[in-house]
Order: sequence, then C-alpha cells, then structure tokens
Amino acid sequence: MKQLQGTDLRLAHRIYLVLAALFICSLVVSNLIFQKFFYWNPMGWFNFEISVGLLPYPITFLITDLVSEIYGRRKANDLVLAGIFASVFSLVIIAVADAAPAIATSPIDDLTFNKVFGATTIAVIASMAAYLFAQFLDIQIYHFWKKVTQGKMLWVRNNFSTVFSQFVDTCSVLLLLCFNGILSWSQFWPLLGAGFLFKVLVALVDTPLLYAGVYLFRRLFKLKTGEEIKID
Repeated sequence: MKQLQGTDLRLAHRIYLVLAALFICSLVVSNLIFQKFFYWNPMGWFNFEISVGLLPYPITFLITDLVSEIYGRRKANDLVLAGIFASVFSLVIIAVADAAPAIATSPIDDLTFNKVFGATTIAVIASMAAYLFAQFLDIQIYHFWKKVTQGKMLWVRNNFSTVFSQFVDTCSVLLLLCFNGILSWSQFWPLLGAGFLFKVLVALVDTPLLYAGVYLFRRLFKLKTGEEIKID
C-alpha cells in the first residue's frame, strides 16, 4: 500500500470522487429506467431482449474493479455502500414526488407518473438486494484472483469476478421481479439468457478499458504491478 502525499494525494482523492459519482449515477439511473425493454441484434443471429437499465449497469462493475485494483478492497466496499445509500435516498424522493398531487395543467398527470415510477420501489429493493450481494462477491473474487496471480494477469480477475457476479445479479433480480409479479415467469429464462450473455460480452469489451485505466493510474502515481494507493 503506497501512501501518497501533497498534490498526488489530492489528485487521487479527486479521481476517486469522480469515479464514485459515475458509479452512483449509473446505479441510480439503471433502477429508474429499468421498465423499458428493447432488442439489439449486433451480430445478426441473436436478439438481445434486455432492459435499458442494463446499459449503465456494467459501468458499476468496471469502476469497482478499477477501484479495487488501485485503491484497494476497503475503498471499493465503501463505494458499494454509498451506492446503496443513494438508491434508498432516491426511493424516498420518488415516494414524495408520487404522493404530491399533480395540478390540472401538469404535463405529466398522477396516473402517468405512477405508471412510470410505480414499480420503482419493488425494483430498487430487488435490485439492491441482488446488487449488494453481487458487488461484494465481485470484490471478493477480484482480490482472491489478485492474490493468486500476485498482481499479474489483470484480465483473469476482471473477467472471472465480473462474469460470475453478473450472473448472480441477473438471476437474483429476475427471480425477485417474477416473484413480485412485475415480470411473468415465461420471461425469466429468455431475459436471463439474454441479460447474462450481454453482460459477458460487456465484460470482455471492458477489459481493454480496465487495462487502460490501470496503466494510467500506475504511470500517474508511479505504482508497481499489484501495488495499491492509500488515500486516508
């Protein structure tokens, strides 16, 4: 663990805050937009029928992997807890907004607002339960492989941790949504297959991004392979 001083320490703090902001924004937004589903057929042979909420969600796993690699396990766990708090707080804001009666000239009436955000509470609770478990699992697996590989083979810990934790997250969320009647059970397997395959592809795509981020951090703060920085 490398202890930074002066300008380097302030810069490391600022970068961590930016990463935290991106992480929390991606998490909260994914919970707000999840009710819209779309299909995507990039290769011409398979339709991904997935929620738009999945689009920003992989960003959270990329960021926790990057924070785990550079700032260490504890700062990654702090990020996850901050995301949970932000999600709960967003529920409070939505509940207050839903309870406030719309005026006659409001562009969005009560029925429309409730239709869009009405299932948000159950969705966020389901997502948070699955997300909390999956993210902590991702961090644990990541550091397990970091220790096994002695800080080398970054692609191994990135993909092994993300793919497994993303499967747990996808399966858990869909189970909770089906049990609560938000989705039908007939949708479970198609959405699980499409959602998981989409996340696996994203995990493979984000590996070069993780390598680039780690390279920049190591060069900026003169870190050795596997070395972490301490900012508190």
